[in-house]
Amino acid sequence: MSTQSTQAEPRHKRWLTRRPAIAAAAIAIAALAAAAAVSAPAASASPATRATPATPATAASPGYHGNLGIAKRYFGSTVEPYTGKETRTYRYTLTNARGMSVDLLSFGGITQEINVPGRNGKTADVVLGFKTMKDYLTNDSPPVTASGGPYFGETVGRYANRIAGGTFKLNGKTYTLPINNNGNTLHGGLVGFGDHVWSQVAEIHTSNEVGVTLQLVSPNGDASGAKGSPGCPDGCTGFPAELTVDVTYTLNNQDQYEIHYQAHNDSTSLSTVVNLTNHSYFNLAGQGSAAGSAYRQYVQINADRYSPTDTTQIPLPLANGVSVKGTPFDFISPRQVGSRIDDVSAPDNVPASFDALTKGESQLAIAQGYDHSWILNRQTASTTGPAGLNLAAHAWDPSSGRELTVWTDQPGVQFYSANFLTGTLTGISGDTYRQGAGYTFETQHFPDSPNNASFPTTTLRPDHTFTTSTIFAFSSNG
Repeated sequence: MSTQSTQAEPRHKRWLTRRPAIAAAAIAIAALAAAAAVSAPAASASPATRATPATPATAASPGYHGNLGIAKRYFGSTVEPYTGKETRTYRYTLTNARGMSVDLLSFGGITQEINVPGRNGKTADVVLGFKTMKDYLTNDSPPVTASGGPYFGETVGRYANRIAGGTFKLNGKTYTLPINNNGNTLHGGLVGFGDHVWSQVAEIHTSNEVGVTLQLVSPNGDASGAKGSPGCPDGCTGFPAELTVDVTYTLNNQDQYEIHYQAHNDSTSLSTVVNLTNHSYFNLAGQGSAAGSAYRQYVQINADRYSPTDTTQIPLPLANGVSVKGTPFDFISPRQVGSRIDDVSAPDNVPASFDALTKGESQLAIAQGYDHSWILNRQTASTTGPAGLNLAAHAWDPSSGRELTVWTDQPGVQFYSANFLTGTLTGISGDTYRQGAGYTFETQHFPDSPNNASFPTTTLRPDHTFTTSTIFAFSSNG
């Protein structure tokens, strides 16, 4: 189980401490088969509403190695909240020898597209996204919107998921954050990592993978706000300590898209809290598929337990959650996403003693579907896959034959069934997104860990580095 107390490294060497070489795809397939049998300065500045749409500019930095390629193109510009300056953004296209490609934006560290071959070699984009820079600025995580937006594809931080009441205690004081979701702080507040322009610090070419490393330096006091500013009626201190975040995105010839995170606490005296994830919504039939297509896809989650929440979606004070057995949250064996998503009369195994916090409501009713943290089972030989990571989840679409396996070193995965997509957003191919359009596998630490001593720590001590990796491995059965 990952912790946040990795020993400090020299700053100039931080991003160079890469993860182990990725194993062959056969390992992932073998582990999956075995696992199937196991039951076990200030945020008051906001991104500009002005943006330039993507243009078909020529590749500025193309590179090819063994049928692997990377191209860099201008995507648009916006005012960067940290500097207040108009800043250019770029789209990186990673391609491999098997017909798979990934489009990644320097704005928000956003995974815009993942194009994957399916049955008979037919390729489709399997993540939800927008077409232009303006679309992302207006719709993805607009800073003054009550619920923050859908966060399509974003690299989320400084703290992914929720912090109760927007407060936590650390360094002998109480820190306060902008409120943007049911009285809580969600995904870093009103201006999170997905609202910033990341800088390129490395480009990767090897015989088996291509990629790019993007960096964001989050200042001491990030997400602070003056009294009366949006989300901060009494003022917000923001997060303590400067944090340098390097995220490396790679694609290899085994159709594995890896995201490797590295966060260094640059302070010599202040601890901080860190929780990072990718917020891609997957639809293996293709993001432009018919309404409800994601509900018909099968999902398997390597977790015997999940964390039920109160009515504001903060985990109940249960150190080990509750069993998924006999509930709609049981994905130990593969089940269609939509098969039990509306069964609010089914047991959810929440003890009656918590009725005051849940108001007696079903967990499915509280979240309007699935939006919970599953506590991943302890890693075993049969659930160990590429780069020594633990199996988190598996999904597949019978109609296209596409499959996705998620591997991680994190203790949990937030499975979210896109409950708040209502048809008001138009995606990259011109289709509107509604419930049943996709689902997320947000590998991460648990929600509200800074306020729950029974959860694995998310505290990062001064001059220490936190690293974590997640691999999204794709395949096709036809």
